[in-house]
Amino acid sequence: MKNSYGTGILLVTLSYLLFSSHDALIKILVVSVTTWQILFFRSSTVLIGCLIIGGRQTATRAVRSSIIKPMAIRSIFLIAAWISYYTAAKSLQLGQLTTIYFAAPVVATLLAGPMLGETVSISRWLAVIIGFIGVVVASDPAGLTISLPVYLVFQAACLWAFCMVLLRRTAMHETSLVQMIITNFFFVLFSGGMVLMSWTSINLTTAGLLAAVGVIGGLAQFTAFEAMRRAPVSVLAPFEYSSLVWAFVLGYLIWGDIPALHVAIGAVLIGCAGLIIIFNEKLGRKIRSSDDGGERQAL
Repeated sequence: MKNSYGTGILLVTLSYLLFSSHDALIKILVVSVTTWQILFFRSSTVLIGCLIIGGRQTATRAVRSSIIKPMAIRSIFLIAAWISYYTAAKSLQLGQLTTIYFAAPVVATLLAGPMLGETVSISRWLAVIIGFIGVVVASDPAGLTISLPVYLVFQAACLWAFCMVLLRRTAMHETSLVQMIITNFFFVLFSGGMVLMSWTSINLTTAGLLAAVGVIGGLAQFTAFEAMRRAPVSVLAPFEYSSLVWAFVLGYLIWGDIPALHVAIGAVLIGCAGLIIIFNEKLGRKIRSSDDGGERQAL
């Protein structure tokens, strides 16, 4: 797809690969350090990297930016999603946790209309629904009952969806570096106090892993911001399901976890959801180009 939508799809898919790698490292780190430490060091690494790359001019632009207020609100919601998700993760099985959390693309698609004025086509809804079915099949959430952890992870999904929609609203008004500086500044600010209250000592290996989380997390943020600048939320939302596929691949490579048959079936459905979006947008572009050509000939 040689257009901005195609670039957005490639970027968001890369973003979820990076986020999955980022989460795999966090799974290793939470054994020895607190989630607040991980959030603080990750955000500090990203913030410092952005300031070095962007220089004084970008930093000044971030301070004077008109999107500081919505980005501050978004940061608060993201931290709330972070706390909700990792609190629920202590009580739920991975399959249950994953299935509920992947309600986020559905919620994002629902919000894209009233918040962004996007027209969500039937094919986009079909992709979202097929992708969600694929997640349910792959995760096999047997024995799921209503409980506080279930509510918390669903809350995390809704908060994440709201943040992605809000990101689309701000993405068109500032560069990705400026948005990353503002976002991670607030992350550092909000998590700094909690780090002091929950500090645990770290060794050189842990410090290296924390730095890696920061670098990978920064690249994931950048590709996500750039994707949102190029394509509507309803186009990108189904590709969030690809992170489940990446998670199973990384689980096999790092921990030797072998996916079961239902995982492969679910992965195929998730892949079909992405293909529906790609072919639909490509076909729509050809039709629009054909219509434009017909109009020019008529003139």
